[in-house]
Amino acid sequence: MKSSKLPDQKKHLFQFDRDVMSRVALLVIFAAILNISLIWGQAVPIESIAGAFFITALLLLILYKDFIRYKPQIKEDYKLLVLIGSLLSGNLIIGRLFFFVSQGFTKLAGTFDPSLTVYAVPLAMGSMLAALLIDIHTAIVFTVITSLLAGLWLNDPLYSIFIFASGLTGAFGVIRCKKRSAILRAGFYVGLVSLSTALVISLFREQFFTVDSIFVAAFAFSNGIIVATLVSALLPLFEYLFKLTTDISLLELLDLNQPLMRELLVEAPGTYHHSIIVGSLAEGAAEAVGVNPLLARVSAYYHDVGKIKMPDYFIENQIASVSKHDKLTPRMSGLILLSHVKEGVELAKKHKLPQVIIDIIQQHHGTSVQTFFYQKAREQHDSLSPITEEDFRYPGPKPQTRVAALVLMADAVEAASRVLSDTSPARVSLLVDKIINHCFIDGQLDNCELTLKDIREIKANFVFLLSSMYHKRINYPGFEIGKDEDTHKRPAKAQALK
Repeated sequence: MKSSKLPDQKKHLFQFDRDVMSRVALLVIFAAILNISLIWGQAVPIESIAGAFFITALLLLILYKDFIRYKPQIKEDYKLLVLIGSLLSGNLIIGRLFFFVSQGFTKLAGTFDPSLTVYAVPLAMGSMLAALLIDIHTAIVFTVITSLLAGLWLNDPLYSIFIFASGLTGAFGVIRCKKRSAILRAGFYVGLVSLSTALVISLFREQFFTVDSIFVAAFAFSNGIIVATLVSALLPLFEYLFKLTTDISLLELLDLNQPLMRELLVEAPGTYHHSIIVGSLAEGAAEAVGVNPLLARVSAYYHDVGKIKMPDYFIENQIASVSKHDKLTPRMSGLILLSHVKEGVELAKKHKLPQVIIDIIQQHHGTSVQTFFYQKAREQHDSLSPITEEDFRYPGPKPQTRVAALVLMADAVEAASRVLSDTSPARVSLLVDKIINHCFIDGQLDNCELTLKDIREIKANFVFLLSSMYHKRINYPGFEIGKDEDTHKRPAKAQALK
């Protein structure tokens, strides 16, 4: 027994050491890049170079420790580590290059102090990109580290305050960024805050009532314009290189004129309509539990695109009273239904949808059972061909995120609500409870982070939206349709005004 465990322990230790060494290597590489960016163009002694390296490494280590607490999955996500390091080092390098070029032009002009152009250096760009590509918490910590590095670069604590104020403004300005034009608005706010902060610094230095303060104000305000321009240009590049999905790219996918959505409308109109309603349900529930509502709606729109391949085999697209499944065995019908998940993933990859949406397409049924065909197979089976639930289960995996779980539940609830003859709120509430409780008991929600409070909020939201969709209408005079009435032969009669 002991000898059999030793190889596994050695393998685990080797894996642990390799992961630790990889993270240490990344820390050293990015610390070195940042150190070069800080001392570039300056004649400094070796002691200062070493000191700057260790200060930079310490700041990166603090940043990493905060991420481990806030995002534990970062330990295995080297892509995210590289992204953060690239944003930090790239931000400082671009800032240094900009300062070098702007100083050269101002020296040629000779009209003012070239050092004043430091207020136009667009270091708030990194904070905005961090907020857009990762999240606001990361952007805040990123801004703190960047402001400290900027102060170290110029040996000026007041400049750290300037970068901190402009960076935070940029980060908070793009929190709810739904359009690319919102980046320009955030850049305008950065310009205003940079202008105000720069003038306060000039006042502190007793330079407010000098000519230089005019140039300081101009450079500080132009900072926001430059930041917005660079963020707009670099955001698509980072999205492509690191395969990330921002709210801006999700908003583009929300356009119903996208080729895949147009094809779904033409080939499977019932599925299209079902997906739109599932999107509304998932978005409302996402807002209630505090996850990205835009991602929930977009992923719900695309969750059933695999039905494009064989739309007539899905009941929402069947016009004829006779189902094509009547001529098939339950096993064959089950295989056709199972295939729409695989087909959906392939279509999503073909149309280059983001990986997060592809994952939700794959997970939107989890490992649930096709109850109808399973029961039908049990009724038809004989002793020679045993029937098990596993034969009619979707391959999964189960939902791994809260958004994926919301789409799973919204999909099941919307489909089940179609068979309700009594659409009163009480009946809708009973149905929603039954469907979601079944998902919970079946273990489909085991791998996501939904709490019992979240599930209660989701149920209430589903009931409210479904009850609103099935609202009552009055009969319009002259348009009542009876059982034996032919509306094509009998003209409508207008009610006389009294």
